[in-house]
Amino acid sequence: MRKSGILMHISSLPSKYGIGTLGKEAFEFVDFLKDSGQTYWQVLPIGQTSYGDSPYQTFSCYAGNPYFIDLDELKEEGLLDTNDLNEVDIEFSNINYEWVYNTRYKLLRKAFLKFTKDSDYEQFVKDNSFWLNDYSLFMSIKNSQNNKSWINWDEPYKFREFITINKYISENEKEINFWNFVQYKFFSQWMKLKKYANSRNVKIIGDMPIYVAYDSCDVWSDPKNWLLDENLLPEMVAGVPPDYFSETGQLWGNPIYNYEKMKKDGYSFWINRIKASFNLFDIVRIDHFRGFEAYFGIPYGDENAIRGKWYKGPGIELFNKIEENLGKKDIIAEDLGLLTKEVYDLLEATGFPGMRILQFAFNPHDDNNYLPHNYIKNSICYTGTHDNMTITEWFKLLKGEEKKFVYEYANIKEDTNMKSNFIKDSIDKLIRLLYASVSDTVIIPIGDYLYLESEGRMNTPSVLGGNWSWRLNKNYLTNELKDKLYNLSKTYRRL
Repeated sequence: MRKSGILMHISSLPSKYGIGTLGKEAFEFVDFLKDSGQTYWQVLPIGQTSYGDSPYQTFSCYAGNPYFIDLDELKEEGLLDTNDLNEVDIEFSNINYEWVYNTRYKLLRKAFLKFTKDSDYEQFVKDNSFWLNDYSLFMSIKNSQNNKSWINWDEPYKFREFITINKYISENEKEINFWNFVQYKFFSQWMKLKKYANSRNVKIIGDMPIYVAYDSCDVWSDPKNWLLDENLLPEMVAGVPPDYFSETGQLWGNPIYNYEKMKKDGYSFWINRIKASFNLFDIVRIDHFRGFEAYFGIPYGDENAIRGKWYKGPGIELFNKIEENLGKKDIIAEDLGLLTKEVYDLLEATGFPGMRILQFAFNPHDDNNYLPHNYIKNSICYTGTHDNMTITEWFKLLKGEEKKFVYEYANIKEDTNMKSNFIKDSIDKLIRLLYASVSDTVIIPIGDYLYLESEGRMNTPSVLGGNWSWRLNKNYLTNELKDKLYNLSKTYRRL
């Protein structure tokens, strides 16, 4: 079935409190998607961000981001009052993460003091105990250790010494329960939003980072799942070699999985993780899919990725085990980057759709898979992702043979003045290339429909700070835009 959708992170939603939330604006955006003829909302990862504010580096591969909890709903429940909300009712055009951090947790702690456990809460804690117990303990200890990375905690906590940990649990029940409360509220609100979206025939696509952060409860609670030495330091860390985005590669710093150990226990970590992801999302996009065929390991301590090497991954065996335990799942493979025949073979064996990025297409001397005439049905096509420039910024920077090729391919007539109407008409033609393609699904970042330039970029890989801060102005979602998107989907049979 031919479908279309929009890519936008939850943090980018408009709201009164500095960052997008699971409040009424999220429900209104679902209505916008429905009325625009869109089937999918790709929300990107929604986990609890750590230092750097990237949702691809989180404290837990299961926990939701507390920043996304709707404060107005907490007020309706009597857990906050008007004065509480007035203190944080400050409009920021972009997200000020320091401000959000300094204000949001104070309010969540206030709400927790008024919260009374009920059967729904008790059931949530019970159902999620396989990850929630470690998460809440981890966050509680982290708070008591001045928020340092767990590798720098006092050794009894770092190494999870039995007596010390049990004593801590018995003496800090209230603090641990606070973190249970935070996740209970997040998941309660998230499931309401997902249920509403599904009732309007809108499906949620969520992103699952292939790696977990080193400073996470996942690594701390079960270090044997990663290649760590006796001091719990990584033997190597993840990244990618020099590529389109960076001449020295990307040094992500995530610890590498101990796939030999995982194989012996039937890949239980991955089965639990995939299962939990599909409780949250209708479809899951797995980031850096090629890492399952072969992963790039970089010596721990290196400042860049130049000395990294490729190592064999678990391959199809892992996905066979997942399907054996969970059945067929709607998974999208992020198959970008340096690909080999072995990666293509793995993708074909899984049957997962891969991705096609228009911005990567226009090498004048290469008839590549990113050119729309080479798309296949079982694929998801994008103008760009959260890691790319907006399509408008990319278009305005075109030059030389690439520019000539783009203009010829999309039937764009040269306009040396680059006036606004010319830019908009050109972007519309590029988007139509994707809608007209044979790809089953087209996903467009919301900023590309709005003709945003550098101010609309979500993330610049290998650059620390300033990312993930863009926010949608609620005035952008006009009836004119709604009608335009609906007509695109209708014209190209994607309703």
